[in-house]
Amino acid sequence: MFRRTAIAAAILITVALVGGPPASAAPAQVASLPTAAVALGDSFVSGEGAGAYAPVADVNGVAQNFPGWSAPNSNAYFCHRSANASLHQANLPGIQARFNLACSGGRPYDIASASNTRDKGRTVKSQLDQLRAVGQTHDIDLVLIGLGSNNSSFTFGDVATKCANRFIADAWTGWWEFWAYLGGPVEQAPCASGDLATDAQMAAAGAETTTAIRALLTTLAEIDADGQHRVVFQDYTNPLPFDLNAAYHKADGRDDSRDKFRDLGAVRYAAGCPIHRASLSAGHIFSGNLGNLVRSAHTTLSAEFPGADLVYLNVQRAFDGARLCENTGSPTGTLATPIRLMDGPTGSFVTSLSGKDKIAIQRIANACVTYFQTCQESWHPNAAGHAVLGQCLSGAAATANRTVACVRSGNGTITVS
Repeated sequence: MFRRTAIAAAILITVALVGGPPASAAPAQVASLPTAAVALGDSFVSGEGAGAYAPVADVNGVAQNFPGWSAPNSNAYFCHRSANASLHQANLPGIQARFNLACSGGRPYDIASASNTRDKGRTVKSQLDQLRAVGQTHDIDLVLIGLGSNNSSFTFGDVATKCANRFIADAWTGWWEFWAYLGGPVEQAPCASGDLATDAQMAAAGAETTTAIRALLTTLAEIDADGQHRVVFQDYTNPLPFDLNAAYHKADGRDDSRDKFRDLGAVRYAAGCPIHRASLSAGHIFSGNLGNLVRSAHTTLSAEFPGADLVYLNVQRAFDGARLCENTGSPTGTLATPIRLMDGPTGSFVTSLSGKDKIAIQRIANACVTYFQTCQESWHPNAAGHAVLGQCLSGAAATANRTVACVRSGNGTITVS
């Protein structure tokens, strides 16, 4: 993992060689390179939702700053690489530099191929090309990868939008009314597990993810100066609880199992959790399946690369007790961002839907479809959530185990074991 230095000696573990060091790498060269930790993958490691987004170099090497809310969502800036991402908040003794190469919306395809060469991709180079550039100037000792929630079968954004839109449509319209989103009518029934991802889609996503990480491990063996590095496979935590706090069950005497419940819709939107209670179990099955996907990739590649230092980091319980609408006062005190929309690319988030009619709701919802950057931070770890994930990463970087779980206790203590 990390190079053995006096600073890092207290937590270092012996790691095996992944491949061999490049034949041309002289010992003096290796010793002179600063150590680095690198993050690759999608929004849950890029720092989506955590704010303080840095400029991102596009495929031409031009740094893209915030381009405005009405700019194309393909702009490299909307990779949303945050200074508050877990990579930057983790305690990593011996690491001298950190490089966040992940991109919000990133897919397995984007690891080895430029994202702009696929549909709805961003104008950034492949993450492996970006990694190779880091390898020219740094000794890569730690790699965090979060991958699989977006792929050619489904994306996290589409899953979240589907269930939230169904709830909003159900809250504001009757079953006899036509709900004309840009994409057509929206169902009003709660989400079922098969609505989010079928078994076949999960299997396909798992194969894509494993192939992409295999390419990453092969590349690391070629470019890492001393051949010693730990790769942490992080999975996903659900921003929503298994059930909402009782304070969000009813409003104006109506729950979400009847037709039309606008007051309740406004209450849950304000709290950050516009979703049917009946959709929550499907969402947790989905996030659990993503965990299985990542764990399976780790198992498969550990067998293929027996000398590699690969750690599976399960963070599915890292937000226990602090999810959206798990307690009263949400979203205050939670570890995830609420769903927030704009009424067009205005830069001002709509925090309350109270008193708005269905035409206004339709317009606000359609803004997210047309200008995805206006809503893409929704239902992601916030800065406090990334601080927790940083603690999880710290533990995964230091452990002697190859499979670890990061769990938040009732008093907020984080344990990695």
